[in-house]
Amino acid sequence: MYHTKQLITLFFLCLSVITTAQTLSVTVVDSLTNAPLKGVMIELNDRETITFEETDDNGFSSIEVKKNKIVLRIYLETHRTQIIPLTFSANENRVITIKMKPLNFDLTEVEIKANRGENTNVGRLRNVEGVAIYAAKKSEVILLDNITANLATNNARQVYKGIAGLNIWESDGAGLQLSIGARGLDPNRTSNFNTRQNGYDISADALGYPESYYTPPTQALERIEIVRGAASLQYGPQFGGLLNFVFKKGNEAKPFEFTSENTVGSFGLMTTFNSIGGSKNGWNYYGFYQYKNGDGWRPNSQFNQQTAYVNIEKTFGRLTVNGQFTRMNYLAQQAGGLVDFEFNQNPRQSKRARNWFKVDWNLAALNLDYKFNDNTKINSRFFYLDAAREALGELGAINRPDPLRERDLIKGTYNNFGNETRLIHRYKIGEQLSTFLVGTRYYQGFTTNQQGNASDGSDADFTFLNPDDLERSSYEFPSRNVSIFAENLFNLTDKWTVTPGVRFEYIRTASEGFYKEQVFSGGQVIFEQKFEDARVNPRSLILAGLGIGYKPKEGLELYANASQNYRSINFTDLAVVNPNLIVDSLLTDEKGFNIDFGIRGEFRDNAIRFDANVFHLSYQDRIGTGEIIVADPVVIERAVALRTNIGDAQIFGFESYIEADLWQIFQPENTDFSVVAFANVSVLHGEYTSGRSDFVNNQVELIPPFSIKTGLNFCWKNLKLAYQFAYTAEHFTDATNAVYVAGATRGLIPAYHVQDLSAAYTYKRFKFQPGVNNLTNNFYFTRRAVAYPGPGIIPSDGRNFYLTVGVRI
Repeated sequence: MYHTKQLITLFFLCLSVITTAQTLSVTVVDSLTNAPLKGVMIELNDRETITFEETDDNGFSSIEVKKNKIVLRIYLETHRTQIIPLTFSANENRVITIKMKPLNFDLTEVEIKANRGENTNVGRLRNVEGVAIYAAKKSEVILLDNITANLATNNARQVYKGIAGLNIWESDGAGLQLSIGARGLDPNRTSNFNTRQNGYDISADALGYPESYYTPPTQALERIEIVRGAASLQYGPQFGGLLNFVFKKGNEAKPFEFTSENTVGSFGLMTTFNSIGGSKNGWNYYGFYQYKNGDGWRPNSQFNQQTAYVNIEKTFGRLTVNGQFTRMNYLAQQAGGLVDFEFNQNPRQSKRARNWFKVDWNLAALNLDYKFNDNTKINSRFFYLDAAREALGELGAINRPDPLRERDLIKGTYNNFGNETRLIHRYKIGEQLSTFLVGTRYYQGFTTNQQGNASDGSDADFTFLNPDDLERSSYEFPSRNVSIFAENLFNLTDKWTVTPGVRFEYIRTASEGFYKEQVFSGGQVIFEQKFEDARVNPRSLILAGLGIGYKPKEGLELYANASQNYRSINFTDLAVVNPNLIVDSLLTDEKGFNIDFGIRGEFRDNAIRFDANVFHLSYQDRIGTGEIIVADPVVIERAVALRTNIGDAQIFGFESYIEADLWQIFQPENTDFSVVAFANVSVLHGEYTSGRSDFVNNQVELIPPFSIKTGLNFCWKNLKLAYQFAYTAEHFTDATNAVYVAGATRGLIPAYHVQDLSAAYTYKRFKFQPGVNNLTNNFYFTRRAVAYPGPGIIPSDGRNFYLTVGVRI
């Protein structure tokens, strides 16, 4: 009897629970496409407990509701978070559909919008992206599928048109090397940025020689991410910040896809780019092969380049494994530099026919991603570089004829290995979600640099005449770096965020080898002395930073960030004998900080988008080029450039980018058309405030005081047209503020302007892309080189045409 009563009581209790249980069925879709959204986190708060659910492949989730009043918080990295209060009546089961709006400038939004989204030039990184935090940082994202430009030659002037404040050196018309700098930093081979591919290093030696001889083909890229100096806390202390090339992946919707893009252009340009990719059974793969060949705008400028890449990815439950390999090599003849009057006379002439440059680059990487749960994941990247570059030619002053003597040969090899591991965790403080990031980095590099005599011929013979007794120098540069870094994004309210960060760096650089000093008379060596050299320089430092973000209303954000920076000296500078340059043997590391204050956002349903900021870059012990008078056996005295610690520099600037879809503003209902006007403006000023007395109050070199890129992008159905005008004001190339020197290695860069016109038309599986660069055939130059590819003025290409024909199967 007792047991019967117990069973009856239990039955009615269960019946009570069943009859009072409430179910909420939620379907989450994208507000623009109505496509279901997988992996949306649904947080249910009934004031007593907090539960989490996640949507499935159909964007669906079923949630048990125990209280009559609840609050839902719906969030997904790619979309805007929503907070939805709900009230239930007794025994009510409810079915709702939630439409999530994509984040502004988010990659998903750009991809899924029809013509209008395809016409946007630049976006920005979200507060949390993958295993990185970008809140309150000056960041930009270039979406390559949306760029109508000469991608076959990596035309940097067009590709980076939406990035304010960049100084772009146009040293070759083939896009073999990328040379960009920002905020007064040297553009040479982009050495002041932490340059990466899919998140791992691609430069020669991140510590001792951070120059990038390899530039990923823009035809293979999904996007380019740029984070200014505040990237120092997560990516290394460089003043420039982060430059990350993100490759495409295989088509998620197809097991196999083939694309081919073939280009012909002026001056013998011929390129072919072919790729395959696809997805099946948890596997994703992508690979490409690119070949470039051309004669160049000037004589003695022929080149050929090959690049290949493969990426294979497999997901095993919560673990994703990704392996990549890249190989690039090229051979380029270098026409050398000119002096000022020669450039004004005929910028297409060449005075060097025996100069060559050869690069071989091999990169391998292994990426591991593991998702512990919806709030915690870890990424570990292993990367390896085996590379070499060889420079062959006559380095003598360009204002003297080629003496046709034995040429100078410089060989560098780079063998580097590293790992970077990051853990990111999301957690709640009260009602707000915060994000914590911690990471470590281990890096070791081994660089060799040899310089000696090579043949007196004109062919590309990269062989030392006396490999056992080099005439100039031979060095080894081992380096090691260990870093620990952490940042935390605190969402104080729905409007305010604070992101403090800290980074510890241990750096050990060393050099061992010899160099020789020689005195010539009548073209013969009359005196030679050999110096043995060995150095070790270990040091540790701590960098700190703080970012603050404020969103007064939807679509508008104010941000501020201050972060410390640091840059170690390049020992390879000390090992190269250059008759046009003397390097101070007492060079010391550079240090300083970046401060940004900015405002960004959009109006009129994304029809108007903008990002404007002011910045201050404080540069202590800045390394620059001065002048020294030396004795010369031939010309009694001569002025030679001296690379040394000039002093402290203060750089201030205003950077802005704005674009407006004029058609959407006045005809919002008609989505077939898009006419986007854009303007990228920067106003900069830099001055040496302390240091050597002959430099104090001088302007900082390599800072155009004013630059603008502006234009129109037109899109109608399958047709795109793009016009661009770029202007850069005159600026100095060294700290002496020299206007003119005889050898043309220093002096003014005169103001210049360039216009470009590009088009693209898609018909079924085919794509046609004609265009003309330097539309008005202006003669101008962007750099004066003290060594390769000069010395002297390096003219930029004149007017040139191209046509790309592509097919996708």
